[in-house]
Amino acid sequence: MMNRTLQATSLIAPALLSLAAFVPPAGAANPKFLDRPGGRIAYFDSGGSGPAVICVPGIGDTAAEYRFPGPLLMRAGYRVVSMDPRGMGESGVSFDDYSAAAVGSDIVALIQSLGVQQAYVVGNSAAGASAVWAAAEMPEQIRAIVLIDPFVLDAPMSPWLRAVLWTAMHRPWGPWFWSAYYGSLYKAAPPADLAEYRDTLEASLKEPGRFEALKAMLWASKAPCEARIGEVHAPALVIMGGADPDFSDPKAEAGRVADRLHGRVVMVPGAGHYPHVEQPEMVANEIVGFFKAGR
Repeated sequence: MMNRTLQATSLIAPALLSLAAFVPPAGAANPKFLDRPGGRIAYFDSGGSGPAVICVPGIGDTAAEYRFPGPLLMRAGYRVVSMDPRGMGESGVSFDDYSAAAVGSDIVALIQSLGVQQAYVVGNSAAGASAVWAAAEMPEQIRAIVLIDPFVLDAPMSPWLRAVLWTAMHRPWGPWFWSAYYGSLYKAAPPADLAEYRDTLEASLKEPGRFEALKAMLWASKAPCEARIGEVHAPALVIMGGADPDFSDPKAEAGRVADRLHGRVVMVPGAGHYPHVEQPEMVANEIVGFFKAGR
């Protein structure tokens, strides 16, 4: 496993921000849907004949999390498919399982439904664990995984933090609290649309069932995903924001995950929990370079 600081390369040219419309905020366009046991999953497909990249957002977020790096991957020749996780965005709220493993099963079903023989998977936060689960389930079809600020290892939450979250994560103030917390996860270069984006997420979480789905995701164990790390043979890249407040030592956490997956680490100095939103060109360059290198 090799650690190195993220550097921009000339692998792809910066895309116009207007291209980000291919993964619009919830309700801004008509997504496609995948029927699953217990509900349906919404996803946005850029189309095209390039290799498929399945982009999965973290807890409480939607497909629009990839509104900036997605178009850059498209410009590099990839077919980008970004999904709304269970209970979020336009996806259903009738599921009885919102765990990272369940989201991993949705990734598998989506790849199968697309009819592609091979795909890459990019997962942020808890979706990093989902990407691990999917890679273990589809060793022949998933060519590589990219885990961005991932929660893969099922570390216990401190009693103090658990108590704070248990108090804060209730209606009617819960969606507001989550929006405020979400905003705090951006550090060096928050996107210009962050205030509007937070408002969109908060409004969505006020809809029936969505905040409850978020809480179920938050409390669900990632142990079933961690247990499958040994089954993952796909190359793995861990991208971590150097100032991610969700980890006491982001670099050390990235190293632990990468070591278990026999992958490598790329640090994004100064970035928080969403380096692909704060530094999309840099992160997209690293992802494309990783894909092209086949390692």
